[in-house]
Amino acid sequence: MDVEGKMDSVSQEIDLLLTTYGLDVLGAIIILVIGWIIAGWAAKATRSASDRAKWMDETLKPLASSLVRYLVLIITIVAVLNQFGVQTTSVIAVLGAAGLAIGLALQGTLSNVAAGVMILVLRPFKIGDYIEAGGKAGTVKEVGLFGTELATPDNVFISVPNSAIVGGAIANFSHHGTRRIDIVVGIGYGADIDQAFTVLRDLADGDARVLKDPEVHLSVRELADSSVNLGLRFWVNAADYWDVLFDLNKGVKQGLDAAGIEIPFPQRVVEIKNPEPAKPAPRRRRAAATTTEAQAE
Repeated sequence: MDVEGKMDSVSQEIDLLLTTYGLDVLGAIIILVIGWIIAGWAAKATRSASDRAKWMDETLKPLASSLVRYLVLIITIVAVLNQFGVQTTSVIAVLGAAGLAIGLALQGTLSNVAAGVMILVLRPFKIGDYIEAGGKAGTVKEVGLFGTELATPDNVFISVPNSAIVGGAIANFSHHGTRRIDIVVGIGYGADIDQAFTVLRDLADGDARVLKDPEVHLSVRELADSSVNLGLRFWVNAADYWDVLFDLNKGVKQGLDAAGIEIPFPQRVVEIKNPEPAKPAPRRRRAAATTTEAQAE
């Protein structure tokens, strides 16, 4: 009877818990699921709306959708707590204290968030720019809350922490519409410099991608050990930089070859002095046997 009484007591307590909190738990689960779905939908809707907004920069679009998603999730968590009768004022106080503790523990992560905000405010680059920052180089694909996504020229994904980008130098190769190309080529000391200049100028003038302003500049860069180094300097649109550089490097070699101008190999003159012939070392004489040894024999 005692065992049956205890079982009845436990069963009554379980029924009481289910009656008291069962609906609250079920409601909390429903709110959590609906909030999660709404957060994803709101993020997608924000991204779609930002894509239609012509005035909005590409850099801000992913960040805006992320902020909306996290905001909906925070509201969902507060609603779940309200479902259990928790006072939001006390929750906010607890979250503030917890946030301070978490902030101290996650200084690196939060610094990435602050750095992401600084990137959006200072705008050192935008989506599609080719940059070098944080020790990495690539085309900017997305600027997030914690890191910036880059794609290398061979399409390798790189995620660079925002703090590493803001904390160092940023080289944006796409910021300006034009870029300068410098090609240095060496010719032999016996070659005609003016003839080589004519070949280089005709090559640059014959390429429509080379800008006329600023004009093409030719110079003698250095009287090196094995060659006279000539410099060819001109400007192109930033989008044409690599194609023009590769094409004109090939054209310089072919143009100088056609003109009979040699691009010399590195040379070194070695002078060998003949020293006096060394005297042969004297042979060791065999020691004579001592008188004692001779007598012993």
